[in-house]
Amino acid sequence: MDKKKIYSNWFLVPAMTIFIVMFLVPMVISLFFSLTVWNFRDYTFVGLDNFKMFLTEASLNIGIKNTLIYAILTCLLKVVLAFFIANFLTSKIKTKNILRSVIFFPNLVSTIAVGITFAALMHPSKGLLNATLGVLGIGPINWLGDPGLALYSVIGTDVWKGVGVATVIYIAGIQAIDRTYYEAAAIDGASKWQQLKAITFPLCRPAMNSIIILAFVGGMRSFDLIWSMTGGGPGFATDVVASIVYKQYGAGFYGLSTAGNVIMFIMIGVLAFPLQKFLLSKEVDG
Repeated sequence: MDKKKIYSNWFLVPAMTIFIVMFLVPMVISLFFSLTVWNFRDYTFVGLDNFKMFLTEASLNIGIKNTLIYAILTCLLKVVLAFFIANFLTSKIKTKNILRSVIFFPNLVSTIAVGITFAALMHPSKGLLNATLGVLGIGPINWLGDPGLALYSVIGTDVWKGVGVATVIYIAGIQAIDRTYYEAAAIDGASKWQQLKAITFPLCRPAMNSIIILAFVGGMRSFDLIWSMTGGGPGFATDVVASIVYKQYGAGFYGLSTAGNVIMFIMIGVLAFPLQKFLLSKEVDG
């Protein structure tokens, strides 16, 4: 019996080796170098100075606030919009298959391409959005040049691109619901809204939980769309932790940028894992 157990444990060796080499070792090395000022020749140990600078310098810690705003809003909008779109696309409309393809199409396009395209569409004088608003008699809006609006313009673009995946996950969850629930509710006189609230919403909670986790973690890690649309500007208005880390690497502040990576890792771990545990507990209770 013991020999069989030892033999079975050997199957864990390849996976554990990959985990240690590709994840654990780089994580420990990153943590060490986040406590130093280093280049590719030598390093100087500085303790927590990099973290203190990242958390106290206004041009750096704004990335933490923007990252949280970005992750929460993109997650919330995708969850809500995709739910209603999925319900519409699982109804008895004749063109639902075509519409499903249309709603999923933005996800097939490169994020950089989407960013460049929307940056052009949002151009203050030549963009299609402002040209359309001009026809309606509304003055031009500086979508990406206004520090108070730029981050939300990027968030809107992110939602446009990512809502398709969330919709597909919802559709799978809704189609898995036993139709007899709806038939019974219709016999009892329940309206479409009552069926949506009492049947669809609670029974597609597993799909919703998956979307929340994927959208939230994706928002916390977002970089390419922001960089292609604004480069973190104007000023630091759209900088997130990932873009700040990239800028610091480019400027040669390797220790500071490594500390930023560690901070982003801690943020995701501290927020995402409890969120997942909470959502799973609600799913079991439901």
